[in-house]
Amino acid sequence: MNILNTKNNFGIVSILIHWIMAIIIVGLFVIGKTMIDLDYYDANYHVYPWWHKSFGLLIVFLLIFRLIWKSINFKVAALIHHKKIEIYLAKIVQLLLYILLFICCVSGYLISTADDVGVGFFDIFQVPSIISKGEQQSELAQVIHYYSTYGLIILASLHMIGALKHHFIDKDITLIRILKTREKK
Repeated sequence: MNILNTKNNFGIVSILIHWIMAIIIVGLFVIGKTMIDLDYYDANYHVYPWWHKSFGLLIVFLLIFRLIWKSINFKVAALIHHKKIEIYLAKIVQLLLYILLFICCVSGYLISTADDVGVGFFDIFQVPSIISKGEQQSELAQVIHYYSTYGLIILASLHMIGALKHHFIDKDITLIRILKTREKK
């Protein structure tokens, strides 16, 4: 089992970060959609936002770690039979995923801190409010957060469809490379 990426395969750290983030992001989207419809007397009115903010901060930390890990690690090469357009589209989608994820995180933070209250990370510590412009900040950040999260889910779905296309139609190892490490031979 490789810890680091190789030229041809992802290492276990890259694989785990990829799937942990994917699962958390889908969970955050589901919780976020559910939170919209909660009224004050719902038992989860305070519970869901606590989870959403804590896991949202976890995504920020994982995103930072992932970008650092990616920068100090081998870049896994595209498979030689991939078409140039596929490689180009994959790079664009990956870049847009990172950008939208960053926008989601920043806008979520700005929603939570609009009233000059920090964001708690699982009751371990609190990230302080840096900018707090009240209602205006909250409303603008909510709109940005709403559209960026939908954009993120749509792009992630396209990313998944592309991986499934490679696996079931092209019958190549693109999907396998992000599911398990491959030993050097």
